[in-house]
Amino acid sequence: GTANAIDATGTATAAQVASGYITSTSAAATTITLPTGTLLGAAVSATQGTVLDLFIDNTAGANTVTIAVATNGVLSTGAVDAAAAAGTFGDLTVASGATGLARFTIMFSSATAYVFTRTA
Repeated sequence: GTANAIDATGTATAAQVASGYITSTSAAATTITLPTGTLLGAAVSATQGTVLDLFIDNTAGANTVTIAVATNGVLSTGAVDAAAAAGTFGDLTVASGATGLARFTIMFSSATAYVFTRTA
């Protein structure tokens, strides 16, 4: 998809997430909060079973990017169980530099609610 830059802590728009590709070049630690399940579901015409991959590219950044969910966004069991272990399946942070790439999967349980986890 088209790259969407998010270089400061804030909430990503539904369109940015629906594009599937977000970049960050921030020198400061950045938290990107996903849109609500209602907004994201409407942007992708979600139904139960809709799946969306989201790639975060922090290779040009100089600090960590952390992903957070909003209302009607639920962390998967994998994300909750492994969130404390950096570099694991559930890790919600993306390092900066050469290893600063991550893929997250968003799975809709309804038109307005999603489950979120890191998958690469």
